[in-house]
Amino acid sequence: MPRKKPPLPTKDQLRTFITESPTAVGKREIARAFQVKGDDRVALKAMLRELSAEGTVGRIRKAAPPPGRLAEVTPIVIAGIDEDGETLARPMVWEGESEPPRIVVVERPGAPALPTGTRLLARLSKRSARLYEARVLRRIPTTADRVVGTYRLGPEGGRLAPADKRSRTEFRVSRIDSGGALDGELVSAEVLTTARAGLPEARIVERLGSSDDPRAIGALAVAAHDIPVAFAEDALAQAAAAKPVTQPGTREDLRDLPLVTIDGDDARDYDDAVFAEPDGEGWKLVVAIADVAHYVTPGSPLDRDAFKRGNSVYLPDRVVPMLPEALSNELCSLKPTVPRPVMAAFMSIDKEGRLKSHRFARALMRSAARLTYEQVQNARDGRPDETTGPLMESAIEPLYGAFRALARAREKRGTLDLDIPERRVFLGPDGNVLAIRSRSRFDSHRLIEEFMISANVAAAETLEAKGVPCMYRVHDRPSYEKLESLRELLDSIGLSLPKGQVLQPKSFTRLLERAKDTPYKQMVNDLVLRSQAQALYSPDNLGHFGLALRRYAHFTSPIRRYSDVLVHRGLIRALGLGEDGLTEAEAARMRPLGEHISMTERRAQVAERDAVDRYTALFLSSQVGGEFSGRISGVSRFGLFIALEDTGADGLVPVSTLGADYFEYDAPRHRLIGRKSRFVYQLGQPVRVRLADADPVKGGLVFHLLQERRPEGPRHRLGSRRRG
Repeated sequence: MPRKKPPLPTKDQLRTFITESPTAVGKREIARAFQVKGDDRVALKAMLRELSAEGTVGRIRKAAPPPGRLAEVTPIVIAGIDEDGETLARPMVWEGESEPPRIVVVERPGAPALPTGTRLLARLSKRSARLYEARVLRRIPTTADRVVGTYRLGPEGGRLAPADKRSRTEFRVSRIDSGGALDGELVSAEVLTTARAGLPEARIVERLGSSDDPRAIGALAVAAHDIPVAFAEDALAQAAAAKPVTQPGTREDLRDLPLVTIDGDDARDYDDAVFAEPDGEGWKLVVAIADVAHYVTPGSPLDRDAFKRGNSVYLPDRVVPMLPEALSNELCSLKPTVPRPVMAAFMSIDKEGRLKSHRFARALMRSAARLTYEQVQNARDGRPDETTGPLMESAIEPLYGAFRALARAREKRGTLDLDIPERRVFLGPDGNVLAIRSRSRFDSHRLIEEFMISANVAAAETLEAKGVPCMYRVHDRPSYEKLESLRELLDSIGLSLPKGQVLQPKSFTRLLERAKDTPYKQMVNDLVLRSQAQALYSPDNLGHFGLALRRYAHFTSPIRRYSDVLVHRGLIRALGLGEDGLTEAEAARMRPLGEHISMTERRAQVAERDAVDRYTALFLSSQVGGEFSGRISGVSRFGLFIALEDTGADGLVPVSTLGADYFEYDAPRHRLIGRKSRFVYQLGQPVRVRLADADPVKGGLVFHLLQERRPEGPRHRLGSRRRG
């Protein structure tokens, strides 16, 4: 039976749509909104002419900008602040095939910072093919606006000071809207759109704990980024009713294979196990991954909650899991000696680490041991313990043999290896910070990474060969604008990137190698990192630039990433491994699925970083006045960002504290230049600072530079390389 076409909209419907739109709309947008097609477009145009003639709506634009371009007046949403302190936004609607262009918001001096998620109507000025400047026309109200911060009760009533260090606007909280909050409590509040003149108003909807209690920091990060915490009752019931798989049935039986899990000592779930054995001059590898798709079936309550979360969120004091603990910590966790269902990748590599063949199967395994990176590395270095000793010959030595081959393949294809230190926060029972240290990196870490990369490549190749939609993990090439900016700065310090050719990851690796023995080592590392595109999830294969791979997908962590669940389902469908594979509905929605899980990944990353920043500020709050060594990790118009050597803590040196000189911001070269003195503060420059303030709630640190005299020499002064 032919599908009935939707009726034409009435004049009232058109009038409402046009007047309530946050920006001017054209005939194409209106036709799309009301699904007007074919001959009905003539009738629609006539109705629009009548509305214009009546004067009840403004003149309709004749045409909307083509896909891939933005209109002069466009609704945008604040996406955050970049490394240089610029406020970035993205269009609320984007129809281009590629990623939307970069939008830099030009804020009025002294205006309060715009929180992430704020929706605005802005006038855009195109600066290049991929760069727009936005000037705010007005805020687009939304009833879902939230703010978290500290509630203070004073003689004039309640006040809410936002925990976001970029926001300087306080909110008034009436007694009836206080939710029983006490003075000094951290709270989550709803911004009221009916605020009277003066301070905006808010209604407290959740009390998070005392601002003096370090255990409230995790709750603050969760609330600030609207991370889902509670599972739906039907999802919990489904998880509770799930049964362990104890017999192979139709699965391959791997219970006698000495598969081991290797994770950090703070890991909460174990979703990957590995095995290797010699195969002539090459190696056979097995990577066994928890069969989450067996329990989380498409469209089920567990699936709906997992998709909503997109991924697990790991904070110093808690985990917000993607799956209920009955699965994430139990039935799907590859615990030692316990039978667990897995999706296994069987791979064969040659002596140079090249992938010769691979296949996937559903199997049943039993982990021989739960090992840590430190344990495995110690065993490899000749210090086995009671757990690793018996496994040296059967498990650990073969793993390192295969790793050596995989490492040769990685080196040959020329991956991008950046120094990206990761901070780990150690907490005491009372929630206070005991220490902050950079995580150690061993060959055992790299071993697991290479095994996982091989399995991820094999998964992507299988789905592509079978013609089944794949959720790729893509990392695009750096943009032309970022490369030109990088080249300009490198030229100023006597380094260069090749021009006139397509850059490969090895081009950056060679650059890092040339900078290794220079004073600019850390600066060049930071600049190369900032020049890279952001990795994301997409059904369109753009390749993975950083890993120098043509195709890549995430297959190895389905307990904590929804992307991996989709890849597992794709393999089940492609290989006929069950009835719980990727559905037609999912296959048709891969693009919005990728956009959603890319967003949840960024949300988790920001929440994790904010929590670490707050714990770091708490740790340093007792050391205000202390002196520290660090380096300039970022430069903006309003000051210098400093990263401390010992803790990796980040803080700001306000430009107002740099002296009486006026400092100009040289964005392409990431530096501030004194107008009179010509002194330069540049990205990567080592500095000595005094801690002036530490705010655990905002996670903010303020430093003052320690300088009895200005440093001399070409590193800090403008030299002959300076160009106008």
